[in-house]
Amino acid sequence: MGKSEVYFTNLRTNGNMNLLNKLERLVKKAGIENINFKDKYIAIKIHFGEPGNLAYLRPNYSKVIVDLVKNSGGKVFLTDCNTLYVGRRKNALEHMDSAYENGYNPFTTGCHVIIADGLKGTDEVLVPVEKGEYVKEAKIGRAIMDADIFISMNHFKGHEATGFGGALKNIGMGCGSRAGKMEMHSNGKPSVEAEKCVTCGACKKICAHSAIDFRENKKAYINHDKCVGCGRCIGVCNFDAISPTWDEANDVLNKKIAEYSYAVVNGRPHFHINFVIDISPNCDCHSENDMPITPDVGIFASFDPVALDKACADAVNKQIVLQGSYLDEQKHKHNHDYNDHFRNTHPETDWEVCIDHAVKLGLGNKEYKLIEM
Repeated sequence: MGKSEVYFTNLRTNGNMNLLNKLERLVKKAGIENINFKDKYIAIKIHFGEPGNLAYLRPNYSKVIVDLVKNSGGKVFLTDCNTLYVGRRKNALEHMDSAYENGYNPFTTGCHVIIADGLKGTDEVLVPVEKGEYVKEAKIGRAIMDADIFISMNHFKGHEATGFGGALKNIGMGCGSRAGKMEMHSNGKPSVEAEKCVTCGACKKICAHSAIDFRENKKAYINHDKCVGCGRCIGVCNFDAISPTWDEANDVLNKKIAEYSYAVVNGRPHFHINFVIDISPNCDCHSENDMPITPDVGIFASFDPVALDKACADAVNKQIVLQGSYLDEQKHKHNHDYNDHFRNTHPETDWEVCIDHAVKLGLGNKEYKLIEM
């Protein structure tokens, strides 16, 4: 396999070329127009940002890609799946409210927002992963799998469990239904916080395995011998009384994300864009964002999500550490230097595990040719 092409543009502008112009020029140079969009459904996977976090991608960027697809005759929508954790994106109604609050609405982006796994995160498609070592059937949001073409727009930043969040993280974890996220994040089963349970019975009704019952205190109880860990009870509980275990080893989590990413893109046209800006140490799922750990780098695009993430990681690792950032604090706190900004930020995880596993699956190539515009 030859090197994959990754296209890059820096963030310098002038009176004749703003960042939106540069983004359009970049993706065209990278070959996005070679995809036949006419009369096809196109899902653009994006993270709408947990309210309170200001590092998420501005909706202006998505409009550039939406307009390009629509002008080519495509039927396009922006999408994400509901979260596993309790927050303002755990069901479709609050998720869409959050998206609108952060500027993602038809008037600013030119297309609709669809939450891919439905109202409560249970609308999914089981997608076989033939080469999967950990995942045999990925649970992907239905609207994402209904699309003919898949595009990801990704804010590249640090991540506490995977090292960094880029294309693979946004695709694999982001496209998983609630049950899919449960499978990736957890090696155990959900549990009930009795003090929050109001005995409404919604969890018992949705459980297909008769794993939930009510004890003498009239509080729900999950029998882990019967529970299969699907996570549907988490979605239907309106009182946030049911919580997952976050106990999967980071290396296994990274490999599962690679396998879910493979399930999403395999067998259909796909294209990916990474924005290496506002490189915060943690995920945009936080309701806050810390200061960046390095200076901004630019925008990258490729048909290969593996090469894309590798190129972005390499580019960030060439940057200086910003004084006063979390990374700066970590470097002074620990004596060991991994010569890697992401490992130094979160020493407990190794991002290369995901890259290497994705290569093994045939998802992409970590050898790349960087073409600068």
